[in-house]
Amino acid sequence: MKLNTLKPAPGAKAPRHRVGRGVGSGWGKTAGRGHKGQKARSGGFHKVGFEGGQMPLHRRLPKRGFKSPTRNDIAEVRTSELQNMQAADIDLAALKAEGVVPRAALAAKVILSGKLERKLSLKEIQVSKGARSMIEGAGGSIQLTPKPQPEPTLLARQPPLREPRRLPRGGCEVPVPAPAQASARDPAPEEAPKA
Repeated sequence: MKLNTLKPAPGAKAPRHRVGRGVGSGWGKTAGRGHKGQKARSGGFHKVGFEGGQMPLHRRLPKRGFKSPTRNDIAEVRTSELQNMQAADIDLAALKAEGVVPRAALAAKVILSGKLERKLSLKEIQVSKGARSMIEGAGGSIQLTPKPQPEPTLLARQPPLREPRRLPRGGCEVPVPAPAQASARDPAPEEAPKA
């Protein structure tokens, strides 16, 4: 075999189908388009799914569900897969090294599926309730760093207003702020002279 003797496999290349080239071919005159009409003209094609102005099928059917863009961020790991792993200290890097989770995974979660009879130490890996009982029952341990709690917002720090004052019928409720407390520096109010 040489470069100048290479050629496609038999049947891989077929000549282009040429229409409108005489009645003897079977594809002459109207060239397979039929007589007249929009589809017989050049440029007579509208668009896929067009139904003549009627609401098309793909718009009549209701939308349902969606595909989460983060669906592959947290990989699912079975307890039976942990049983077959070589490492005893398991974290996300160890799961990726042994091909248990994809390399693009950002986290992993262990679910109860299959048997686990080894003593394992999981670090920074989420576990389900059933998987936790099985891991701890086999003598293993789970280490998770607690998430930091968010600081209270400015609105949460403000003291609540007093009960709103009820106005006559047809009026609206207006919140009344709490009265300011007198400080020790403020002078005492003078008493009115007795007559």
